[in-house]
Amino acid sequence: MNHYSALRNALIAFFLLLSALYALPNIFGSDLAVQVSSAGDAAIEQTDLAKITETLKAKNIDYKSAGLSNRRILVRFENNASQLSAKDLLKAELGRNYVVALNLAPSVPLWLSDLGGKAMSLGLDLRGGVHFLLEVDMQAVISMSIDKYYNELRTLLRTDRLYKSIKKDGESIAIYLKTIESKDKVLDIIKSDLSDLVVLEADNQDALLIQVGISDDAQKTAKNNALKQNITTLRNRVNELGVAEPIIQQQGLERIVVQLPGVQDTARAKEILGAVATLEFRLVDEKNDAQTAIQSGRTPIGSKLYYFKDGRPLLLKTRVITTGENITGASSGIDQENNIPMVNITLDNAGGRAMLDTTKKYLHHRMAVVFIENKVETSLVDGKIVKNRSTTKDIINAATIQGTFSSRFQITGIDSAREARNLALLLRAGSLSAPIEIIEERTIGPSLGADNIEKGVLSVIAGFVLVLVFMVARYRVFGMVANVALTLNLVMIVAVLSLLQATLTLPGIAGIVLTVGMAVDANVLIFERIKEELGAHSNIQKAISSGYDKAVLTIADANITTLIASLVLFSFGTGPIKGFAITLSIGIVTSMFTAIIVSRAIINKIYGGKKLEELSI
Repeated sequence: MNHYSALRNALIAFFLLLSALYALPNIFGSDLAVQVSSAGDAAIEQTDLAKITETLKAKNIDYKSAGLSNRRILVRFENNASQLSAKDLLKAELGRNYVVALNLAPSVPLWLSDLGGKAMSLGLDLRGGVHFLLEVDMQAVISMSIDKYYNELRTLLRTDRLYKSIKKDGESIAIYLKTIESKDKVLDIIKSDLSDLVVLEADNQDALLIQVGISDDAQKTAKNNALKQNITTLRNRVNELGVAEPIIQQQGLERIVVQLPGVQDTARAKEILGAVATLEFRLVDEKNDAQTAIQSGRTPIGSKLYYFKDGRPLLLKTRVITTGENITGASSGIDQENNIPMVNITLDNAGGRAMLDTTKKYLHHRMAVVFIENKVETSLVDGKIVKNRSTTKDIINAATIQGTFSSRFQITGIDSAREARNLALLLRAGSLSAPIEIIEERTIGPSLGADNIEKGVLSVIAGFVLVLVFMVARYRVFGMVANVALTLNLVMIVAVLSLLQATLTLPGIAGIVLTVGMAVDANVLIFERIKEELGAHSNIQKAISSGYDKAVLTIADANITTLIASLVLFSFGTGPIKGFAITLSIGIVTSMFTAIIVSRAIINKIYGGKKLEELSI
């Protein structure tokens, strides 16, 4: 009686050792680091590592270590000042072909990392992460609005041929009339159909000129909509990156704060967040020659000159068949026939109809896919901050339409599988409605403050110690056994959180504190039951066995009902509530294992198979 087999004891010891092994990475902490990776698909090599270390040494910037792994270079630093100085220096020295980003690098030993050991994924309130402050290019928002109204004005006024010419003039549109008599009619059309436009008065204005601009209210609405659309798109992109519990929120009228807790691949996060990319599908102008247009300096009416990435020119029709705004789904893959990267595209109804009509009408003609990317870079010129805006428009491919299709098709001509994955991610998450620029990037500390974190950890320690003292004072040897089980329970919770990479937040610590109380409660029930059995029976071994066996159902009932409540919290809660529910759920399962099985295994070793006169309980 009160004896576990050698196999059962070995299994218990195995699970406890495994828990200790996977909880171990959490004692090593993290290093401040700068991560360097390629902006394209080119591999990072040892020569890049040598160049980076030489650059840092030349500027007397101290670093702990620098290494190359997983297609990236990670340089570790002792303090935040060295990290920030190195980031600015490397960004200036390496140029646009590299992505330089701040990082928090785990300092888990290589042997432990090879076994799959990872530190817990901590939330912003415990570990911090990477902070990006993004600024929306509101000038581009107004410019795009001007383009939209310019096209609408041309369409409305073209019917009755009411204008001589229409030109964009900065943040306004100039309408040159044919006759003075048409002025009132044009103003009526603007007032009734384009109420967001207002007539701008200018000194010595030509009587045949009407200059219009966007009203203040319409500008404010356009900017607000662009900001909200960008927040939605950024949230989709962060979700695609798999970052746990990110913070994405508006700051002021033009800026967005993005906080990524415990993020590892900050370079890719930076690359994806700032990319303003979309696609356009256009027909190829097969009647005119691109080289002739370049030599003459004149492009045919209805066509525009574009280039492939390798510099080859091609004339495309100005009419756009459909754009990235019509894309509802995108996934990358490999074309099995040609073994080349591809992206599978799914369009919405409007885009599908446009594509179907085009492929029916222009069967066996060529259609091109144009990749458009907008970038904003800030530089310091003569002590003043200057923003350089650039737009790249590259032809990905230009293929012959072999058959009719509508909302589902695939595009090829992409340089690499990585580029295909990034393009699919951007299209899937949606295009930004306006360019954004990362104006501040830094690693951030706990959002609730170091003092609150210290109090959170102190609460676990204080609660744990008080429970230990109470159990020893109340149950003596059995109390010591319960304390060992309780300690092993905390180790198992940490191990499971580390393996699952579930995000631990301050509310999660509250869940652990609650678990400490619930775990010892199970042992209290068992020990009190043993005391009752001792009063009813003279056989001590039978009292121990009955105490454990009869208390199990009560413990299971209490824990299962609590587990159901925590699962409901996880299902319907958000953010911190989910963090609390996760740790509570894990703690319930592990506490049942340690309080019932582990504690009994220890008791069996101490008292099992022995003739006892009394118990220390």
